[in-house]
Amino acid sequence: MSSDDTIEQLPSGIALAWGVAATPQRGPKREMSVEKIVDAAIEIADSDGIQAVSMSAVAKRLGYTPMSLYRYVSSKDDLLLLMQEEATGLPPEADGEVLSWRARLSELYQAQSLIYVRQPWLLSMPITGSPITPNSSAWLEAGLEALSDTGLSEEERIAVSLLVTGVARWKGMIAAGYEEQSRTTGLDAAEVASREQRLFDAVITEDGYPFLRRAIDAGVFTSESDPFDFGLERGFDGVEAFIDGVERRRSGAESGTADGSGATAPADSSGDAAGEAADGKATIADDDPDVIADKKLREAQKAVRQAQKVLAEARKRERQVRREAKERVAKRR
Repeated sequence: MSSDDTIEQLPSGIALAWGVAATPQRGPKREMSVEKIVDAAIEIADSDGIQAVSMSAVAKRLGYTPMSLYRYVSSKDDLLLLMQEEATGLPPEADGEVLSWRARLSELYQAQSLIYVRQPWLLSMPITGSPITPNSSAWLEAGLEALSDTGLSEEERIAVSLLVTGVARWKGMIAAGYEEQSRTTGLDAAEVASREQRLFDAVITEDGYPFLRRAIDAGVFTSESDPFDFGLERGFDGVEAFIDGVERRRSGAESGTADGSGATAPADSSGDAAGEAADGKATIADDDPDVIADKKLREAQKAVRQAQKVLAEARKRERQVRREAKERVAKRR
């Protein structure tokens, strides 16, 4: 099977995402494009939620008829796929600095978490299979690259990469839920937490739920510590110990014991936070609502998305030129 045959068999949404779908020959004034349609759909999702997105709503926003959109995007499912691809964007570059696998995966985790906080409608979209679109594949590629020198098998690298994605998604779901509560009730985050505390006090008794009651009294649900960050770090501790064991066995230094002895002790990541506390400065998280709402930050994020579009177009052009080059070479031979 030739590469062209494979391209022809791609589902329409995936072909559009990779930039290999046929360009429509007819359209309203040739001013419409897949990119404009997707951008308009994302604007609707950002303001009104994913449930408000429809072909008719997007067409109305752009000033065209719904049928005119179908010349570019053949179905709503394809539109949702392209929205997801656009909103996901590309993973952050490593900035030329050589990071440990743990530091790089932490960087990817924080970046993914921010995407879900910024555009929580992504969490309402079903996961229908493995990542096949360019940007989704790029995120998985970045995770696998970070683990390339660890000695883990391909299956183990995939598993660790999915651990990072899973925790980021779970964190985003909880953050989106609390944000929705704040939006619908008019309460800020502290007031939502206080309201939950009162509900707990009303129904969770020491006789019925002694351990949960003890945790509530200790303030775990009003604490500023991030349980997802903590959980991921402990997961990394386990992966680090596993990698150490793989390296010892590979070098022939494995003692043969199965108790996991000799594993490297996890690094204490609390030093930076303690230093900031000692300086008397409040620690502001990347996903703080005021940070996310900052005008200059949003402008910078918009600039990044625009740059990603330019890069995507350049890659699309590269693929097209490569296909044309192969056709020229085939004709000469």
